[in-house]
Order: sequence, then structure tokens, then C-alpha cells
Amino acid sequence: MKPGTVSAACTAVLKRDLALTWRRRGDALNPLLFAIIVVALFPFALGPEHAVLERIAAGTIFVAVLLAGLLSLDQLFRSDLEDGSLEQLVLSPHPLSLLLACKIAIHWLTTALPLILVAPLLALLLQLPPPVLPVLLATLALATPLLSLIGAMCVALTIGMRRSGMLLTLLVLPLLVPVLIFGAGACNAAQAGLAYAAPLLWLGAWLALAVVLAPLATAAALRISLT
Repeated sequence: MKPGTVSAACTAVLKRDLALTWRRRGDALNPLLFAIIVVALFPFALGPEHAVLERIAAGTIFVAVLLAGLLSLDQLFRSDLEDGSLEQLVLSPHPLSLLLACKIAIHWLTTALPLILVAPLLALLLQLPPPVLPVLLATLALATPLLSLIGAMCVALTIGMRRSGMLLTLLVLPLLVPVLIFGAGACNAAQAGLAYAAPLLWLGAWLALAVVLAPLATAAALRISLT
């Protein structure tokens, strides 16, 4: 890998973000602990009735995972802005959208992937039927990258503002409502014995579109915010 190439720049961004996440691994665990605590509290609030927990399991897990992902969005570019590396990325001769795509990928890998891995435990806490678990994992695998991609665009728009956490939440949540509806709807359809392929296909189509367009939109929003 030659220095100065696009692949070398992307590798450097990936290594740097992984090293920074490892140094702040305590903060990286906050979304995971938040999701576990939220899901664990539902049986205490609603009671141990199997039918009630089974009915709300998929939607509860989806809401907990998406809200947990929101906790880390504000820090996606914040540390880079504070140490000046974000301006260096913008001034880099390499495609900014590709470099930002690497940062978004690391964000998903370090925040959303642990939530997907712990989803079977959350399903067990809420007594989700075992046949529905593969559908839940598939919908989370499609929905969580959408959260990172959509969230990155909103973070780029608010990066120059102080105390932008509430504004960021107001921007991201309406955009995630369709993801929540189709994701939880696929799980509910599988639980009822109905066809669930259509919601998964819709999520896959949105993810394919977001993978192409979201880094470009994030790069444009970042340039506007930093000027």
C-alpha cells in the first residue's frame, strides 16, 4: 500500500478511529448498557405475563437499540472537531465522502454491532419466540447501519453548534420512524406467521440507497458547517 493513496488514507482513518475508540472503551459501552437496562426494566414495569412480553418484545428491542445508538451520534465528529483533524479531512486531496464513510463504518462497528450481538439476550429477557429471533437479527443488521448513515448527515449539519444534542435528536428521530415501523413490522409479521419479506426488502433498498448517497450528503453538509 503506497503512502498518499486513497486506500492508505482510508486505512489510516480506520486505524485512528479504532485506536481512539479503544482508549475511550468505557464510553463506547454506554449504548450497550443503556439498551440492556431499558429492556430489563420492561418486565418489572409490565409484569411477568408471557403473552404481554411476547407481544411487545420486538418493538421494545428495536426502540431500545435505536435510542441507544442515538447516545453516541453526537460524538461521531465531535472529537475530530476539537483536535482539528476534521478540518484536515476536509482539506485532504482524497474524496471526503470516502473518508467519512470509513468513519461511519467504524461508528457502526463499535456501537451497533455489539447491540446486535446482545440482541439474543434481550430477546430472552422479553421471551421473544425463538423462530422470530433470526428475523429480528436480520432487521437490526439492516436498520442499525441506516441509523449511523442518517445520523452522520444530521451530525454534520449541527457540528458547528454548541449543545446540539437536542436538535440532533429532533432531526434524527423523524427520519428513523419508517425504519422502526418496517423493522418491528417484519418481526411482528414473522411472529404472527405472516410473510415478512417485503419489510426486509424495503429496509435493504433504503440501506443500499443510503450507502451511496449518505456519505456524499454528509461531506456536503460538513463543508457547509465548517465554512
